[in-house]
Amino acid sequence: MNRTARPDCWVSISVVTYHPDRRLLEETMDTLADALEVLASKRTSDGPPSIAGIWLVDNGGTQVPAGMAERFVRKQFEFTVVSGHGNVGYGRGHNLAIMAANSEFHLVLNPDVRLSKDAMANAVDFMMRHEAVGMLAPYVSDDDGKQQYLCRRFPKVADLVLRGFAPRSVQRMFRHRLDRYEMRDRCASNADVWDPAIVSGCFMLCRTRALQAVGGFDPSYFLYFEDYDLSLRIAKVARLVYCPAVRIVHHGGGAARKGAKHIRMFAVSAVRFFNRFGWRWL
Repeated sequence: MNRTARPDCWVSISVVTYHPDRRLLEETMDTLADALEVLASKRTSDGPPSIAGIWLVDNGGTQVPAGMAERFVRKQFEFTVVSGHGNVGYGRGHNLAIMAANSEFHLVLNPDVRLSKDAMANAVDFMMRHEAVGMLAPYVSDDDGKQQYLCRRFPKVADLVLRGFAPRSVQRMFRHRLDRYEMRDRCASNADVWDPAIVSGCFMLCRTRALQAVGGFDPSYFLYFEDYDLSLRIAKVARLVYCPAVRIVHHGGGAARKGAKHIRMFAVSAVRFFNRFGWRWL
C-alpha cells in the first residue's frame, strides 16, 4: 500500500484487459479522457497536485492503440501500462493498481464502457459531499439506451440460475422475482439509492482508503462474483450508493452467452461466494 499524508491525485483508474475488442477499448479510453477533462476543469486549488492516473493492466493479448497514452499525458494525466504478469484474473489484475494507488478515489472500470462527459465530475462531486460513501455505482444503459439494472439484493441460487441461464419464456414467468433481485423497485427512478447490497464491477468508484483497507479484490476469484464479494466487504467499512446522475453505457454480456468455459468459471466462483457468505437457495 502506498499512502502518504497527501494523495498524488484525485482519481486513480484501473482497466484490466484480456484480448479486448479494440474498438470498444478505444471508445472506453476516449470517453474516459473526455470525462477526466471535465473533472479537471472543475478542480480546486486545495486538492491533490494531479487529477488522474490511469493503469491499463494487460492480462494478455492487448495491443495498446497508437496515440492512446499520448492523449492522457498531453492533459497531464499519468498513463501506465502494466504487462508481462500473464492472465492472473480480473480481481488480481485490478489489485496491481489498487494496492499501489495513492489517490483520493479509485475507479474500477471495464474495457467495454462508454462514459458520459460529466460522469467523473458528477461521481467525484457526490463522493466529496458524502464522506460516508465508500463505493458509488452509476446508472447503466445498453447500446439501445435501455436501463440495465446492475444493483442487486443478496442472491439466491435460484435467482442466478433464472437470470443467467433460463429461457426467456421461463424468465417471464418469474419476472416479479427477478425484478426484485435486480432492485427495480428502487432503481427505476432518478433518486439516489443508499446501501444496495451488491453493485456491478463494470464501474465502481471507491474511496481508495476504504478499498485498500479491505485488501482490494479477493484474488481467489478468477472471474465472476469478485464484485459481489467486494461490495459486501466494503459495506462493512463504508456505505454503498447508486447515483443515477452518473451515467455510462455498458456493452458487456452474461456468462451463458460466452460459452461453456465461462459457465464453468461462473459456477466455480458462485460456489466460492456462497461458501463464504452463506447459501440461500430459493
